[in-house]
Amino acid sequence: MNIRASNTPLSDWSGDGLAVGLFENELELTGDLANLDQKLAGALKELIDDEEFKAKSNSTAFTRLSGGSIRKIILVGLGKAEALNAESLRCAAATVAKLARKQKCKSLAISLPICDDDAAKTAQAITEGIQLSLYQDNRFKSEPEEKETQVETVDLLGLGGQEAAVTCADQIASGVMLARQLVAAPANEVTPVTMAEIAQTMASEHGLEIEILEKEDCEKLGMGAFLGVAQASDLPPKFIHLTYKPQGTPRRKLAIVGKGVTFDSGGLNIKGAGSGIETMKMDMGGAAATLGAAKAIAQLKPDVEVHFISAAAENMISGHAMHPGDVLKASNGKTIEVNNTDAEGRLTLADALVFADKLGVDAIVDLATLTGACIVALGNDIAGLFTPSDELASELQKASESAGEKLWRMPMEEKYFEGLKSGIADMKNTGPRAGGSITASLFLKQFVKDTPAWAHLDVAGPVWTDKDNGYNPSGATGFGVRTLVNWVLS
Repeated sequence: MNIRASNTPLSDWSGDGLAVGLFENELELTGDLANLDQKLAGALKELIDDEEFKAKSNSTAFTRLSGGSIRKIILVGLGKAEALNAESLRCAAATVAKLARKQKCKSLAISLPICDDDAAKTAQAITEGIQLSLYQDNRFKSEPEEKETQVETVDLLGLGGQEAAVTCADQIASGVMLARQLVAAPANEVTPVTMAEIAQTMASEHGLEIEILEKEDCEKLGMGAFLGVAQASDLPPKFIHLTYKPQGTPRRKLAIVGKGVTFDSGGLNIKGAGSGIETMKMDMGGAAATLGAAKAIAQLKPDVEVHFISAAAENMISGHAMHPGDVLKASNGKTIEVNNTDAEGRLTLADALVFADKLGVDAIVDLATLTGACIVALGNDIAGLFTPSDELASELQKASESAGEKLWRMPMEEKYFEGLKSGIADMKNTGPRAGGSITASLFLKQFVKDTPAWAHLDVAGPVWTDKDNGYNPSGATGFGVRTLVNWVLS
């Protein structure tokens, strides 16, 4: 699909579908819209009147035109003018794009208002909405479903000169789509081995440095927590470390760490009936977002050094599986009593965080589908943000707001660490049921010592949606990629 920034006037454009955004209570046609309506012999006003179009957010109306240079007119509601922001533009563009595909429009033009007097921000948001909403994943079907007419070209009217913003959005969307593909793929397709291969390919294609630590390398580094999770699987663990380095002296050095459990059976504390074990291919959603962000950052080329890290493994059952009650030693020397083998993600993250902490970066952000407790607290659309740093919290909240990805800062009540105390080790890997997402973050905090700022994002809810949700088709969302990219760029 080719998305183009264009200054073609509304009344001069020709093609299959022309989409126009209108504000609620501002339906009088003036200026360019009046000229367009005159050219269309009043068809625009007639559509508004006949459909009783009120321009509520993401409402639509459309009509087919007979003859002329435009085949269909599409109206999309933008809600109240004062509520317009980048996210509402993303959603409006997604609504239009999906309707245009359904109406078999190969060529499409979209005319939406400028947000915050920022044409670049507007062009980027619209492009993201189009690209992300039209994403389809038919990789695992033997015969494709009845082929839909695909939108081939989109002109963003009134946004001529914003080619750089469109390109930026395309590059970010490519990272989101990679993350979606990784999360959606079954666990027999995306394994620790294939994740390492994907990282290798990305490094080769985009000029990233890469280091893959094998099991023996991890043993030498004392990564007992990570290897304890991996030891039951027939597939070898892979510790993935990608690095983006800009030309010249970097303005900042950052690390992003993603949980990479490619399938989570629960281990000997096996997930029972009704636990959603068949969905546990998505337990590497943090690593998927990390690799997706790496792909986008490598193309955007900011003046920031970024390390992308994931300890990839399966949590399986075998005669070699770690037992409930085992004591593992992490690579910083901390000992952990495993009182639940299904709290494995934090064990893999422990050694990954120790590794990141030794890189001399200014800040670390980890992402993980870590706790069901966070879903209970915040629902399926909002990720939990845990950090002792007010400054880093503010950076991430601004980045997520710009991306339209919702974060909510959660408390890190130090008193709750008492629930992780062990009689035979430094800590247990799980605490009481109450405050489970908080105790999980306090556990992770034990493995960051020297880095000035660290944050943990519990993304268990928003990495997946069971139904179409704005510009996210049902399935994997690629949550986190755009927030991470915005954070790095800021």
